[in-house]
Amino acid sequence: MTTTAQPPKDLRDFYEDPTVPVASGTPRSLRQARMLATALGPATGTDTGTPRTILDIGCGDGTAAATAAPLLTGHRLIGIDWSQDALKRARAHLTYTIRGELSGAGLPFATASADAVLFSEVIEHLVDPDAALDEIRRVLRPGGHLMLSTPNLAAWYNRALLLAGVQPVFSEVSLRAIHGRPGKEVVGHLRLYTARALREFVTAAGFDVVRLEGAPFHGVPRPLRPLDRLACVRPSLASILLLHARRRT
Repeated sequence: MTTTAQPPKDLRDFYEDPTVPVASGTPRSLRQARMLATALGPATGTDTGTPRTILDIGCGDGTAAATAAPLLTGHRLIGIDWSQDALKRARAHLTYTIRGELSGAGLPFATASADAVLFSEVIEHLVDPDAALDEIRRVLRPGGHLMLSTPNLAAWYNRALLLAGVQPVFSEVSLRAIHGRPGKEVVGHLRLYTARALREFVTAAGFDVVRLEGAPFHGVPRPLRPLDRLACVRPSLASILLLHARRRT
């Protein structure tokens, strides 16, 4: 397994700061949960229904998992984060929480022990996303499901902003303040993907892409939200990319 260097201490401190947003919008969480529920099928009530183990890697404060949980009834949902502060808050929403990280010694799970991984709004924060997908692939069983979501660099408004010479939404040039783009919150994004780049990246990591959808962004100004929802029809224009992939055998 490939390992990664530890992030600088100041970057770790940044993510441990309880004022840094760790929750994602409800529309994204619901769309992603529906995709996963369809992929897994019911946990009970049919001849083939079997409870599955789902790892929510980078669960943050657990609100996204709590939103998804009613659609995943009967399955075992485990929240994982390296931030102790985030895990304290997540325990209010999740029955199972474990401290773990994708770098260093890796996740505290055996090889091929998970049926699905939720990886929501995490990859854009990573120094080494290649090693992260290597570790996710390790813990997933062959054919296991990866549900990954991340902001879209080529969202419809970002295309207009770039034409106007404005820094795209979601991109950041500092951990201290916003410079050159709309918005007020610094969230620590290090990498951004277009739909095409995300497909190619996940495929190269040993996964087969099943589906790519779009989701709206809760931070879009209210008058523009209908347009943002409409853009989801074409994932390449959507605010958020929702990707379903399966571990290649």
